[in-house]
Amino acid sequence: MKIGFIGSGNMGGAIARGIVKSGVVEGKDVYLYDVDPAASEALARDTGGTAVKTARELTDAAEMFVLAVKPVYVKDALRACYDGLAGKAVVSIVAGLTGPALSRQLPEGARCLQTMPNTPAMVNEGVTALCEENTLTEEELAFVRRMFSAIGRVYTLPARLIEAESAVAGSGPAYAAMFIEALADGGVLLGLPRAQAMEMAAQMLIGTAKMMLESGKHPGAIKDMVCSPGGTTIEAVRALEKGAFRASTIEAVIAAGEKALAIKRETEKG
Repeated sequence: MKIGFIGSGNMGGAIARGIVKSGVVEGKDVYLYDVDPAASEALARDTGGTAVKTARELTDAAEMFVLAVKPVYVKDALRACYDGLAGKAVVSIVAGLTGPALSRQLPEGARCLQTMPNTPAMVNEGVTALCEENTLTEEELAFVRRMFSAIGRVYTLPARLIEAESAVAGSGPAYAAMFIEALADGGVLLGLPRAQAMEMAAQMLIGTAKMMLESGKHPGAIKDMVCSPGGTTIEAVRALEKGAFRASTIEAVIAAGEKALAIKRETEKG
């Protein structure tokens, strides 16, 4: 499958590097286009792909396209590629761009899929949701699953749950980063050097997540493993509960989900 990237930024770059490194495609089958030629040229050097100078060159070369531009540039990018997308597949990673909204901007015969990856895809530890309602062929869908599996875990969800996934996994790295920062601040308060405190907190989060995923244990069971009777950890858990730690996290997810739904309604209007 020859794959073209409309946009060569962080997320598009993560996918391109991941699929070449994992062997999903060879570098020679990757084509890159960006309004900033330096970005596509740098990514081409990393992947062994080909940086093209025009949208027409891109659409002539590839069979499937990853739309990886910022939301504000979607209309311009699709307009530039419009004629060459007829009869081809477009996979969007643009936040808030629904399948129907994307379909309206594509020529007749073009097939499309909405996806929602997250930023840890940049280190091959991402979470990507594929929208169940799409118009890709079975072969194309299987390829897309392999493509995103190269940069993390992949889930197929109905369109009505894409915003929920975005609120948990899409926005989640921000919540996790805030937690790491807060843990490090606590460590600094107790005398740890800042750099060491942050590294310890980040590694602890990686290790805990890996324990849960590999063991299949409920997070509550992992918490209980650490909480000795009358010990330091259960005292800390009490302090977190006093601060409504879990309730605040749930409220954050709901707030992100409601905002994502509001954006979805706006894109579907247009």
